[in-house]
Amino acid sequence: MATKVQGFMTTSQPKEVNFPVTFSNDTAIVQVPVRLSVLEAVAFKQTCQEITLANPDTRQIIIDFHQTTFMDSSGLGALVSNLKIAHEKNIEFILRNVTPQVMSVLNLTGLDKVFSIESQGQTSSKSQLEGLPTTHPSVRSWMKRFIDIVGSLVGLLIVGVLFIPIAVAIRLDSPGPIFFSQIRCGWMGKRFLIWKFRSMYIDAEAKKAELEKQNQVQGAFFKIDNDPRITKVGRFLRRTSLDELPQFWNVFKGEMSLVGTRPPTPDEVERYEVPEWQRLDVKPGMTGEWQVNGRSSIRKFEDVIRLDLQYQKNWNLIYDLMLIFKTVAILFKKNSGAV
Repeated sequence: MATKVQGFMTTSQPKEVNFPVTFSNDTAIVQVPVRLSVLEAVAFKQTCQEITLANPDTRQIIIDFHQTTFMDSSGLGALVSNLKIAHEKNIEFILRNVTPQVMSVLNLTGLDKVFSIESQGQTSSKSQLEGLPTTHPSVRSWMKRFIDIVGSLVGLLIVGVLFIPIAVAIRLDSPGPIFFSQIRCGWMGKRFLIWKFRSMYIDAEAKKAELEKQNQVQGAFFKIDNDPRITKVGRFLRRTSLDELPQFWNVFKGEMSLVGTRPPTPDEVERYEVPEWQRLDVKPGMTGEWQVNGRSSIRKFEDVIRLDLQYQKNWNLIYDLMLIFKTVAILFKKNSGAV
């Protein structure tokens, strides 16, 4: 049984990242390094692409994680992209020697049920919790979480006061439920239900496909001016951001933060390239850089990425408070727009 070892390297990055690959008949075994963050993730995706192109007879790709102790959202994105590439080529994609740190990320996102993982001993819930990566300082900041809890409790009190008039207005304007829920992707891509007061007609999601050609945003998300799916009351709710008040419940549960990145939908994430997964290194927020920098005027997806990465780079508690105050000020401006 012939075996050869080869190192695939990427030259488009600031430094080379080597992924040793062992070939044995129709199987390729890829050794993953200690870290799998954005730099390594881009090279990792390129390595698997090169395997399928240079070795068309490959029937199985095994990803060996025995030394990997850190994987962030970019690494997760590369892993998902490589799985898609393998499936397109009818290649079996297997994870081997998955460390507790990597397994924790897979468990968090539900991908442990998607990937084929070679059997291993079960880790305790405590070790899984400890194995989750600190992808950004804000993720482990107890003060940020404390502010989120206090802020969300105040917000939920406001919801309680405004609920009856908003609910009556929504029902009188159009038939259907008071609340609208939608699956969004949070930290590390974990999916959750985001809650809003309903601002669209009940068949809005079904009509979205009909309006795709009118999309005025370049990239991975959808937005059009004068969206016909929005009700009259819905326009007022969006203009004042009252439709987003129920998200204080998401913040209280820890799925979101008061301040963070824009929470994407799963179909947006499906279209991400590996570097764009960095958006998911922090919790999504009710407000953020995109909210205070012309949310209704943003027309390019790369602008959203730029603002989200700007938030991650500049983050501290004072910066969060500044963005909250800016958001409140913007809400009183005419035509502030909606997310």
